[in-house]
Amino acid sequence: MSAHDPVMRAWHVVRPGPIATGPLELRTTPVPEPAAGELLLRVLVCGVCRTDLHVSEGDLPVHRQAVTPGHEVVGEVVAVDPAAAPGFAVGDRVGVAWLRGTCGHCRFCERGAENLCPDSVYTGWDADGGYAEFTTVPAAYAHPLPDGYTDAELAPLLCAGIIGYRALRRAEPPAGGRVGIYGFGASGHLAAQVALAEGMRVHVMTRSERAAELARELGAASAQGAADPPPEPLDAAILFAPVGELVPPALAALDGGGTLAIAGIHLSDIPPLNYGRHLFQERQLRSVTANTREDARQFLGFAARHRLRVSTTSYPLDAADRALADLAADGVNGAAVLVP
Repeated sequence: MSAHDPVMRAWHVVRPGPIATGPLELRTTPVPEPAAGELLLRVLVCGVCRTDLHVSEGDLPVHRQAVTPGHEVVGEVVAVDPAAAPGFAVGDRVGVAWLRGTCGHCRFCERGAENLCPDSVYTGWDADGGYAEFTTVPAAYAHPLPDGYTDAELAPLLCAGIIGYRALRRAEPPAGGRVGIYGFGASGHLAAQVALAEGMRVHVMTRSERAAELARELGAASAQGAADPPPEPLDAAILFAPVGELVPPALAALDGGGTLAIAGIHLSDIPPLNYGRHLFQERQLRSVTANTREDARQFLGFAARHRLRVSTTSYPLDAADRALADLAADGVNGAAVLVP
């Protein structure tokens, strides 16, 4: 690297482990060179997701040594090859999400389930993400963003919002149904607003009183403790908290034929289930794996039509490690975002 090469600041996961042990380092590194078909972005805001915490703490295995986390990126295009990335121009504001690439021809891709592609790759895990001043994204996986939101409000939509939307669809609540949400952070408070806008009754289970207050402000019918039974049987439920111990009470809260969708990429061990109490009467248990670009298009379109309230807490880029520590301690109300 010569003295004239452009450089930037970026966080790197150098020794995965508990966030209190300092697994990340802020370094000065060269600004990345976009490959063919990629956009170079100046990072405007990057959301802080629990998946970033799992990458940093080693809950998710290392895919790229010293990776830069961050996959809820709002960026400004600063370099683009129009021939390789038609439809984009310098100055455009675009979004970067978790899914970064798929093979396009496997059995999953061909049936519209690209989130299950065995060759899929992810921002902030397989490739450097947005805890930096600049990042890249394949143009085919860059998302146009809805108007009417600030950069900080847009960032959580790109994972928390998209995953919450997919989880709600996986839970299959009926029209006007009763939906339970376990864990009320970034994803929970956005998924709740989708459900409410679609005419559902929402019950929130959380251990955070601040989150419970937010749930009530947004229109939830009730808010109670993380493992407490809701005041009525649920048609569907989503588990956002990465806590396997909440699976039995969430299943027990379901009405006959209800579905529990587990939205996290990582979950602690699930205790033994009792067939009669937790699964009988055709209750279903489903996982949620990443997202498709179609999920992103549908959700961002929904956000364009329905002005969502996005609760954020901003941190400077230099404080990414503190933001993750606060997230680990459930000290963030809504979604944390990094502002370079």
